[in-house]
Amino acid sequence: MGNASKSSADGVPEPNIPEPNASVVTEPNARAAIAADAILGRHLRHAWWVPGTRLATIAWPLGRLPLDVVRSRFGFWHYWWHAHLLDLIVDAAIHRPTDDMSYDPHLADVANRLLRGIRLRNLGRWTNNYYDDMAWLGLAIERADRHLELHHPKALRTLSKRMYDAWEPERGGGIPWRTVDTFFNAPANGPATILLARTGHLDRALAMCDWMDTALVDPDSHLVIDGIKPQGDGFERVTAIYTYCQGVVLGSEVEAARRTRETVHLDRIDRLLTAIEAHECPDGVIRGAGGGDGGLFMGVLARYLALVATDLPADLPGADELRRRSAALVLSSADAAWSTRAEVDDTVVFSADWHQQAIRPTRGGTDAAFIAGAVNSSSVPERDLSVQLSGWMVLEAAAAIDLGLSEQNVRP
Repeated sequence: MGNASKSSADGVPEPNIPEPNASVVTEPNARAAIAADAILGRHLRHAWWVPGTRLATIAWPLGRLPLDVVRSRFGFWHYWWHAHLLDLIVDAAIHRPTDDMSYDPHLADVANRLLRGIRLRNLGRWTNNYYDDMAWLGLAIERADRHLELHHPKALRTLSKRMYDAWEPERGGGIPWRTVDTFFNAPANGPATILLARTGHLDRALAMCDWMDTALVDPDSHLVIDGIKPQGDGFERVTAIYTYCQGVVLGSEVEAARRTRETVHLDRIDRLLTAIEAHECPDGVIRGAGGGDGGLFMGVLARYLALVATDLPADLPGADELRRRSAALVLSSADAAWSTRAEVDDTVVFSADWHQQAIRPTRGGTDAAFIAGAVNSSSVPERDLSVQLSGWMVLEAAAAIDLGLSEQNVRP
């Protein structure tokens, strides 16, 4: 990743700062490296000043007052944002290996320290009350352990078991959004399906794919709706459409197709990809969803579009065309994210909407805040870690496609 690293007080190499001539970089993996260096350099801190840990500040730049520094260490944190940060550190290690083609041990160490920080900040637990949060962290831990030779079997068993045990077909699900809820939604079921497929629970994962296809697909647009909730003797359909819901269902169907080789999963991918092209990607670029939690929605869709492009078995009927179409959306979105970035203090800042130029964030205004189960945007969305992670995520997705890297096999 870039030039020689500096070392922090506890011996971990600090991420590099991108070169001033970032504007002329065209190679996808080099762009992803610049994004990684910028975001890790700006956002990573010790958790509560504890050595051997890392967490990320949720907004940048920080204020100048001592209270702002304290709030960055002890104030709000967002569990699922950190799961995606961990996933991106894994991406960076895979896409930019050492000279002997092994993973970067420095990034593996940062990933390990981030996991320590997450557990410390979560008061010694891996779990919380939101199944979508837990599914995202389980996915990131599974990848970190598999690709970077980390070792968190208890965490992975705990999180996978939570997903498995939450299945409630007798109540109409699906698994619920959170532990005290009866809202069965795509944000929980999608990543949980992928996690269960990757941890040896294929039969359950296939049943969840079938449930999402039956319960959550809009009959007119063929997009995936947010979810359903019981009402009287039936269900109320919550028909809001979010880009990341489309992504996690694509990812679920890829995992199913890879393991079963049944064409029904390709048919579902084709139908959903056609709907995404028509409704979610104006001019071939994934649409924005603001800051806060919405800041991650673009990146999640990009990650799983890339999974279609890299991991859908190419010898299945029609798979080559599905891979090509998915790759085209990722690559055009990555170009848009790069072309709309701002440069602040010699680092890149990504836009909350890749159709519009990024706003340069300042120290003023409100930070992203957790309200009623979701995180609302900062007053300037580009301040939010979530928005910056999406920009980094689409660049890593483009790098995976350009390098020809399969999620399962890593090297071509």
